[in-house]
Amino acid sequence: MDFPSWLKPEIIPGFPFRWYGLMYIFAFATAFLVYRRQIKERKFPMSSDQLYSLFTWGILGLLLGARLFHALIYHTDNKYLLKPWLIFWPFDENGIFTGLMGMSYHGGAFCGLLAVVLFAKFKRFNFREIGDMFAASIPLGYTFGRLGNFTNGELYGRVTTGPLGMIFPNAATLPTSEAWVREAAEKVGIEITGASVNLPRHPSQLYEMIFEGIILWGIIWFFRNRKPFKGFLVGLYFLGYGFFRFIIEYFREPDKNMGFPLLNFTTGQILCFIMMVFGVLWLIIASRLPNREPVRIYDDSESGQTIVKTAEEKAAERNQRRKQRKKLGR
Repeated sequence: MDFPSWLKPEIIPGFPFRWYGLMYIFAFATAFLVYRRQIKERKFPMSSDQLYSLFTWGILGLLLGARLFHALIYHTDNKYLLKPWLIFWPFDENGIFTGLMGMSYHGGAFCGLLAVVLFAKFKRFNFREIGDMFAASIPLGYTFGRLGNFTNGELYGRVTTGPLGMIFPNAATLPTSEAWVREAAEKVGIEITGASVNLPRHPSQLYEMIFEGIILWGIIWFFRNRKPFKGFLVGLYFLGYGFFRFIIEYFREPDKNMGFPLLNFTTGQILCFIMMVFGVLWLIIASRLPNREPVRIYDDSESGQTIVKTAEEKAAERNQRRKQRKKLGR
């Protein structure tokens, strides 16, 4: 299967507006709408101004962390160490606008988390409450980010001869002097005419979009009203994303110039392992923190006051209403 020839990185050829940048806008907008729905659904006491402020903090933390991690971890040529001002410089050496090329998801995740923690501290919100709502919002928006990678024809997977293989035009060609390259080309019916050949790759961007985005969001969304304690969804997100990404890394081409820095694990797998450890540790800690019981916050229509009720209190109210209905039915 060939990569769609009509799909180009630029929205309009000749103009510096790319689908990848547009996907970021869609991603932030989707996460914002899902978060706002949760606020309305739970009647959480957060004003519109506070919501916009929260997302401003989160987006800035995400972008700063994503860019810094990519520049300092994935570039081994010391380019950005020698010229750190280029990290956020959106032009190439010829003065052509390129935007901020290269983002690290792991850096964005951890720095975005830090930004939300700081927001909660300064604005006096419970981090576990607003963090859980973020965890139930981010994965769905994340799907657009990986879709943007696909439109760019980047972050493609490893060579495959399976039915899902796709030939990406920008993928590195492989030397036909290698026996396994010739065997793979023969298996998929590609005629060898030169010293190198472009072989089908796993569309790993779409794998990530489905598993790290849609499926992970579905799991977290299911637990949003069933979580056993506050902060549960934050831990579930880090654990779930780390697990799915760790597995998909086996289908994804290792990052250029990085290879396998530890045993047979990629840089992405090492960072995902750290994410999973963090997720497990956070689940243990959050389950033992005081005031751990999940709450539903809503406005009392009679008094106009904000009332916080625990799951036990709500269950007791339901039982009381059930007893009253039985008495009326006698």
